[in-house]
Amino acid sequence: MTLAGIAAQFRAHPVAITLELGSVLVCCLLFAGTFVLLSQGAPTGRGDAWLALIGVGVAFVLVWTALVPLYERTLR
Repeated sequence: MTLAGIAAQFRAHPVAITLELGSVLVCCLLFAGTFVLLSQGAPTGRGDAWLALIGVGVAFVLVWTALVPLYERTLR
């Protein structure tokens, strides 16, 4: 798909494309963040970075399991 094709899809379905591209970005960041944190070893103390990573993952799952279905129901 070309950049022009992506732009055309965005104009046709801005919410869906934003969710999809945002999801890809979040997944890539979670993947990279996990490996960065694993390379630093086990968390000591409170483990704030690990808690932040888990929080982002939880928020991501809640968006797709709760908010997106609610949004789709309001469109019908």
